Amino acid sequence: MQRRRTRRVVAVIVACVLAVVLWCAWDSASVETEAQGAMSVRTAVLDAAMQCAAVEGAYPSSLSYLEEHYGLIVNHSDYAVTYEAFASNVPPSVVVVPR
Repeated sequence: MQRRRTRRVVAVIVACVLAVVLWCAWDSASVETEAQGAMSVRTAVLDAAMQCAAVEGAYPSSLSYLEEHYGLIVNHSDYAVTYEAFASNVPPSVVVVPR
């Protein structure tokens, strides 16, 4: 009787430790995926701006111009994008932050 109780307690402790380890691994993976997604969005915005500069001879003044004329799609509900164009001959500053 005593051995059964000890085995159950050990099994519950092992299950709890395993659950905590898996939860921490999942959380770490989701943070990494979120950061990679933000980097991909930033790269897509900069690529579209470079394409615009190559075709039109100047960098666009706004993110909405890229979305309207160059087919750029940004998920604004998941990412906050700051697009700052200093001059038409200077690449824009792009910052993407996951929400």
